[in-house]
Amino acid sequence: MVTEDQHEPSVICGSDICFSFGEGELRKQILFDVDLQIEAGEVVLLTGPSGSGKTTLLTLIAGLRRMQEGHLSVLGYQLRDADTQTVLSLRRRIGFIFQAHNLLPFLSARENVSVMFDLHPEVSPGEARARSADMLREVGLEDRMDYAVSQLSGGQRQRVAVARALACGPHLVLADEPTSALDGVTGREVVMLLQRLAREQKRPILMVTHDPRILDIADRVLKMQDGRLSESE
Repeated sequence: MVTEDQHEPSVICGSDICFSFGEGELRKQILFDVDLQIEAGEVVLLTGPSGSGKTTLLTLIAGLRRMQEGHLSVLGYQLRDADTQTVLSLRRRIGFIFQAHNLLPFLSARENVSVMFDLHPEVSPGEARARSADMLREVGLEDRMDYAVSQLSGGQRQRVAVARALACGPHLVLADEPTSALDGVTGREVVMLLQRLAREQKRPILMVTHDPRILDIADRVLKMQDGRLSESE
């Protein structure tokens, strides 16, 4: 039986993580004996070339892929051989920011944020609407919250994505290339906003990035190379 351990010392604690795609002759190993530890309140950037395994590791941490080998504990949930209910419980406590926003263009900014509360039936529709509006104000979109996403700029859409990720008070924020589609100034604004909100809420961030302009926001920078993880100097 997989249970939540209230005494887990680290937000993320992984060791000897290996992962492969395919089977037989087509099998390709992506991650090799990855060890990872992230503490509460840390801002950690994960860098490395395309195809090095960064996103694969992020999706394992988010419970979006099944563990194959090794140990991985996230927010006290043991993910090796975890059952469906355990994975769903973990996902409710994670805010995920995708590279391509993954917003619904036919919904307003506020409605896109409110969608997150579908995972939290204990929150009434009225409260979800109010909390969504509050978070959009936090990211500077108080005058755009009822605009359709299709009417917003790229930077504004990413701000909506940040608001959506943080609206439910996640215990961990995962971000996959959140600045890749943004110009330098807008990208910087978004990550500084994310850093400020996460620090104020005392939530750790693990962010995959290729952007060298934002390395200074991190407490630590990790490097993935050919499926192996190391800490940058």
